[in-house]
Amino acid sequence: MKDKLSDNKTVGDIVALDFRAAEIFKEAGIDFCCGGKKGLSETCSEKGINEADLRKKIDELSNLPLNTTHNFIDWNPGFLCDYIVNTHHKYVLRTLPELVFYTGKISDVHGANHSELKEVASLFAQINKELLQHLDNEEKVFFPAVKEFEKTASESSRETIISEIKRLSSEHEFAGGAMDKINIITKAYSVPADGCNTYHVTFRLLQQFEDDLHIHVHLENNVLFPKLLKSIN
Repeated sequence: MKDKLSDNKTVGDIVALDFRAAEIFKEAGIDFCCGGKKGLSETCSEKGINEADLRKKIDELSNLPLNTTHNFIDWNPGFLCDYIVNTHHKYVLRTLPELVFYTGKISDVHGANHSELKEVASLFAQINKELLQHLDNEEKVFFPAVKEFEKTASESSRETIISEIKRLSSEHEFAGGAMDKINIITKAYSVPADGCNTYHVTFRLLQQFEDDLHIHVHLENNVLFPKLLKSIN
């Protein structure tokens, strides 16, 4: 595991090399997807985390059996695109309508006593709009260009990949930032004493959605995009 923890490895690099590190970062409150471009030392310093303790936990992963069936870093880009669509895009498309409905409902019912729910509903409505466009563009423009480049290495597909990575990265920042804000204003999805069953369901779905988004964005920002940029340059 020493090579995973070298000073030039970013948080995203560490998770890309061993996905089990994602759970360690999650427990420590470290963003390994949109914030994955920072080094471990810098991240620990910013968060006030004991770096030595964190490094020890990551290093101990080498003593555990590795699940090689999801060794994303070794997958070719086209296959990884298909995995992202079939695993994460389908989840997002199935879950977005539910969360738009539920965040709106608890805002209507509990918003008078919990004004933050109005902001949650507004933020998630923006996430819904942006992600629908984002996923559609990936499936119709970006991922087809990736597969075309694998087959033909055409200049048009190369140019599309470069321009789309810049735009998609920016969109990831928005979605990740909006979910981070929801997490903060809900105090990590803590349901108040007067919260109804729908309140509980909504916050549980939001937390699951955020967890999935972190993995989804990580696979693109820290695995797929670097792999593509290396192959086209």
